[in-house]
Parts: sequence; structure tokens; C-alpha cells
Amino acid sequence: MPLHVLIIEDEPAIADTLLYAFKEAGILTTHVLLGHEAIIAMQQTAFDFVILDVGLPDMSGFDVCKQIRARSHASISSIPLLFLTARNHEIDRIVGLEIGADDYVTKPFSPREVVARVHAILRRNAKNEPATKSSAIYALDESACRITYRGEYLSLTRYEYLLLKTLIEQPKRVFSRSQLMDIVWAQAENTLERTVDAHIKTLRAKLRLVDATSEGIITHRGMGYSLTA
Repeated sequence: MPLHVLIIEDEPAIADTLLYAFKEAGILTTHVLLGHEAIIAMQQTAFDFVILDVGLPDMSGFDVCKQIRARSHASISSIPLLFLTARNHEIDRIVGLEIGADDYVTKPFSPREVVARVHAILRRNAKNEPATKSSAIYALDESACRITYRGEYLSLTRYEYLLLKTLIEQPKRVFSRSQLMDIVWAQAENTLERTVDAHIKTLRAKLRLVDATSEGIITHRGMGYSLTA
């Protein structure tokens, strides 16, 4: 399937040159004028890339980027993104990159260069794509410290992530509290076994937000915990 790029740009002349350049490159495009339109479009359509103008009429492009990166679904929160801006200040570039942009292009620019940068970013991401451990229910991305559950990104604390990661890596194993303490809290001091129970409780609550019908983590009375089979 051809690539599909979302362009968020309110200046007609700039948008038209980009749309033409991507069409010539055989890339599908969707064009919206406003930030809130972009968020709605991304909820309805799976895009491969986002080109985002910093200065939009309804909201800052920086705020749009933050909303994208904060989305729970990995297909939205991890999408490659390039900023367009008329401001050539170093602080703007730094802010854009720090909040999650993959690149930053200053106006005026060559539309063909933008197309080339999109291809370069996608190649780089494909080359550097981290190894993931996946099951029918969980996907573990160790390089990004991210876990998705039934396709939904889980917002986890450090120890919640390490605890769930441990269970995912050996899904059929029953871990005792002391074993989980040794693995997950190895570097922590003055940690009690009931800490494990508290983190299991919060993990279950977060898993139920995605699937209310599944317990997620099984308690084996007198033995410990394992993932739901």
C-alpha cells in the first residue's frame, strides 16, 4: 500500500505545493487546516507520517504534537512527525525536537526536500525499529520501555513496567513475591513484599481499563502471580 501522509497546514499556497509534491512521489495525502481537525482525522484514519505547521489558527503545533504523543494507542503516539515553521530560532527547533518531532523544516523550503526527508525518516525508523516481544495480547518494546495491551499503550510507572515485563517474558511461570522482589526491586532499599501486591493491584486496574472482562494477572494462592493464560 502507498504511504499516507497527514498534512496540517493553514496556508493554501504551502499546502498546495506539498500536496503536489507528494502526489508526484506516489504518496497519498490528507490535508487539514486546524489542529483539532488533525486529532479527529488521526482517530479515524491510520497515517504513516504527519507534517505539522507550528503556527496554526486554533492552537499551537507544539500543543498538537503533545496531544499526539500523549495518545494511548501506539499507532498514533509513535507516528513519525515533521514540523514546518516560519520561525528560524534555535529554541523553537529544540522545543519541537524535545516534545517528540523527528525533524524540523524552516520556511521557505523545497517541497521535494520535504518529501525526501519523509522518506529518510521512515527509512531510519525502519532500520532502527526496536526488537519487540509480542503475544496475542501484549507487545513489549524494551528499547522504549513501552508495553501495549490488546493494541492499547499502557501508561506505567517504572516499577509497574518492570513487573509486567517480567511476567510477559515468562507468561506460563508462577512468580513468588520474593522472586518478583529480587527481579524488579533488586536495586531498591527497604521494600516490603506487600509492595508487590500493591503494584499488582494497580496493574490490574490499568489492564481492566482496556479489557474489563479479563483479570490480566492471576493470583495463585500461597504461590504467587502469573499472566492470564
